[in-house]
Amino acid sequence: MTTVAAAEVRTRVRIPLRFDGGLAVEAEAVTFRGLSDGLEHLAFVLGEPGPVPLVRMHSECLTGDVFGSARCDCGPQLGESVARIAEAGGYLLYLRQEGRGIGLYNKLDAYALQDDGLDTYAANAALGLPEDARDYTAAAQMLQALGVARVDLLSNNPDKAAQLTAGGVDVRERVRTGVFATETNVRYLRAKVEHTGHSLTLPAGLGHIAS
Repeated sequence: MTTVAAAEVRTRVRIPLRFDGGLAVEAEAVTFRGLSDGLEHLAFVLGEPGPVPLVRMHSECLTGDVFGSARCDCGPQLGESVARIAEAGGYLLYLRQEGRGIGLYNKLDAYALQDDGLDTYAANAALGLPEDARDYTAAAQMLQALGVARVDLLSNNPDKAAQLTAGGVDVRERVRTGVFATETNVRYLRAKVEHTGHSLTLPAGLGHIAS
């Protein structure tokens, strides 16, 4: 286990959240000081967190979360996560890690290479960038600042659970998200399954289209 420097809560503020499709929840947004990467990550407290809250670490995706891009599943995952956490009680950690940590412009450059046939990981590598540059030390700090030592992690990504555990937060269970596969994002989802072991079962028809 890696020793993680302590962060502390900076501000708490109530924010009503509204999503397409009619989802409406009350949340408390929490900001922090002392995070390892110096970025402005947010925690949203949803529902009534219990001793082992449901937690989602959601990496920022401007194109998917805000503009509804169909090239990924980020927007639907965000809405699903808010609804499930609000019902179970827990925390959404919104992490400023656009493009798996490579930034917005680089992500769009990688999209251009994907249009030429590379998958999402190969496109990053072709640009001389890490396949996945995300470090979840700050997420562990945020949870510890909130007094959370053990979680059920809402994620299909085994690396998130491994990094959180290494940072000193016990993951009791990794809970799968839904599968939001379409003809426009199935190559991206298939790459996550084959390259990094994401827990996704793709629909048979779409899987054939992507092969």
